[in-house]
Amino acid sequence: MGRRKVREFKDLVDVAKTAADRAAGFLRGLTPAAAGPWVEKGRHDFVTEADRTTERLIAEALTEAVPGSTVVGEELTPGAARSGEVVWIVDPLDGTTNFLHGYPQYAVSIGALVGGALRVGVVRDVVRGLVYWGATGHGAWLGDTPLAVSRLAEPKHALVGTGFPFKHLEGLEGYLRQLAAVARASSGIRRAGSAALDLVDVAAGRLDAFWEPSLAPWDVAAGVVLVREAGGVVTTLQGEEDVLRHGSVVAGNPAMHGWLLELLRNS
Repeated sequence: MGRRKVREFKDLVDVAKTAADRAAGFLRGLTPAAAGPWVEKGRHDFVTEADRTTERLIAEALTEAVPGSTVVGEELTPGAARSGEVVWIVDPLDGTTNFLHGYPQYAVSIGALVGGALRVGVVRDVVRGLVYWGATGHGAWLGDTPLAVSRLAEPKHALVGTGFPFKHLEGLEGYLRQLAAVARASSGIRRAGSAALDLVDVAAGRLDAFWEPSLAPWDVAAGVVLVREAGGVVTTLQGEEDVLRHGSVVAGNPAMHGWLLELLRNS
């Protein structure tokens, strides 16, 4: 692409894919550090040099391919201003705790705001070597295979993904009420530890719905694009479409999203 100005969403997808591939290659070559070098950003929230180095590699690739673009990244630039025509929202290693323990569920997540709107998402499943991507008007894809949310409409048959409030334990009791309500009403609940991959699973129809009480913009930006382009719905617990804040996320096919949203509100 060189240094030409990027105008097409698909061009941005290609840039994000290249950056995610570079990051995934680096992560696959690492042996997770023993507990000593882990830095605890907050309760149960660890960061290592792997996260920081991966984010640097991604940021360099993105800004070189799209001069003038801005990177908002979890580890190095979480407070960066979301100004400019193209703003990348990056989680260099979604599922850090999984990575540190050798649990094979972690990803590179790159979303893009174009003109202030969320338009592009790429999620690289590092362990399985899979690349998921989506862009406004282009649909959601696994490689060259289109993705679609499930058509399931009966809650009793639903498989629902979730994430525990591991950073903010003051919300644990309320979450446990939600968990109990969903467990009673659905066929099962899964918690795998990477919100980006959970949202991918909703987009691919493997999960019928997903919720988590507190997520950051970089956790969800790419996955939200995939779910919406696959025909699903993503909102906050309050029903708001703007999920690029630190807060709740509820996703699913249209029927299951509506059911889950109501159930959670009443729990």
